[in-house]
Amino acid sequence: MNNPNPAPEPTDNAAQALRQFRVVFNAVRTHFRQIEKDTGLGGAQIWALSLIQNSPGLGISDIALQMDIHQSTASNLVKVLVKKELITLTKSAQDKRMAELRVTPEGKQALAKNPGPYEGVLPNALRQLDETTLANINRDLGKLVQLLAVDEAARNIPLADL
Repeated sequence: MNNPNPAPEPTDNAAQALRQFRVVFNAVRTHFRQIEKDTGLGGAQIWALSLIQNSPGLGISDIALQMDIHQSTASNLVKVLVKKELITLTKSAQDKRMAELRVTPEGKQALAKNPGPYEGVLPNALRQLDETTLANINRDLGKLVQLLAVDEAARNIPLADL
């Protein structure tokens, strides 16, 4: 339902930027809520599951690299997916220290319930931008991060887990 009296567009640049962030965060939150509703899984779990389906035999370090998350976070994702019987974990024949991951039929069913994008709407949208736009976003958001004086360790936490 449309609001018959929407708030006027702000003329202040900071207020406009804040509105843009609200729109982005709402899109991300809505996407992850829909994933959870459709599959019963979190966004990061679906993304990891899709990576394993696309590359059977993938290892935990590969998931960490492709999702740009810490190795321990990837390991925790894998533990949950194994416990839910959505993937199998077997030791590599070549190197017993390495795990090979494969999606089970139940995992394939979970993925079929979600049309994607599996990595989330924000990473998907960012990949569609040209390099100049991405460079500008990175530069400008870097300035914002500095002003916020936040713990930058959050850079390796999946959005679905925030």
